Amino acid sequence: MSRLRLGIMGFGETGRHLYRACLKDDRIEVVAISDIGKPEILHYLLQSHMSKEREVHLEGNYLVSSNGKARMVRGITPEHVPWDAFDVDFVVDATGKYKTREALSQHLKSGARRVVLASLPEDEIDRIAVMGVNDSTIDASDKIISSGSATTNAAALLIRALNEAFGVDYAVISSVHAYTADQPLRNVAGTDFRRSRSAAENIIPNFAPAVRWLQHVMPEMNGRIGGGALNVPVPEGSLLDLTAFLNKEFTLEGVHLAMEAAAAAHPGLIEITRDPIVSTDVIGNTASLVYDVDAAMKSGKRLFKAIAWYHGYLSLAHRIKELMLLYHENDKKGGVR
Repeated sequence: MSRLRLGIMGFGETGRHLYRACLKDDRIEVVAISDIGKPEILHYLLQSHMSKEREVHLEGNYLVSSNGKARMVRGITPEHVPWDAFDVDFVVDATGKYKTREALSQHLKSGARRVVLASLPEDEIDRIAVMGVNDSTIDASDKIISSGSATTNAAALLIRALNEAFGVDYAVISSVHAYTADQPLRNVAGTDFRRSRSAAENIIPNFAPAVRWLQHVMPEMNGRIGGGALNVPVPEGSLLDLTAFLNKEFTLEGVHLAMEAAAAAHPGLIEITRDPIVSTDVIGNTASLVYDVDAAMKSGKRLFKAIAWYHGYLSLAHRIKELMLLYHENDKKGGVR
């Protein structure tokens, strides 16, 4: 099968994690990277988390590795990048700025065959596909897609496992999330009151768009999921705090066994830990969630509380890569391009 040709717009944390993941996979070649940053600085940031055996060199305007050459281009908006010149199969928009169908469609007009949003959208797109949950629903006609957010992936997998084993009457999620690049490190006036406060000093309540889109990904849970988010002053390592009212009585050991079965059914997506881990212990883990056995609690006969850990940007980058490969393989089998 021919290699998937990938363009990345936005070479922040998600974009760099995706590039590193693709270096280790001969099925993908990153051929173009669009960012407003200086190539020398982007290369420097990329190398800061790479081992010597995976070195990438900057030669003029190209990132060069054993996996191929990626042209660095300066594209301000999606329509400014000539994706057709690079013959890309996919563009991953990891800018965090363009989240509407109208904005993302500009990548298609510029020559991309598909565009993957590296976050949740602001309006309806062709598909939000969460690996291990609804990835079997993808279709060759999908052009603008998303693999969800890291929180969406963790919550969907956890809720799906509980719902299949016990039935979930209602679930409330709290995403306790490492601070993000769009938050200020010192107090500075922004468009949102709370997000104008220092991310390095505060626990900041935040809106959780995952709640809306989880019900889109799992229509069987429509009207039965609520929640919010907290951004906390740690740079990496996040957790999902979930409280669920189950449809039948349960034991904690029964839930643990159900999660172990889900982990066996979805290797690489779900992991189980019985160790007393903290947020830094999950850094570098590519799983969508790490279910914490010791943190699970039961109240009454049917109220369950769980904690699941995840390395947000890293795990999301790997889900994006896997979703692109799934589309690419299906296209080749069906002869669709």
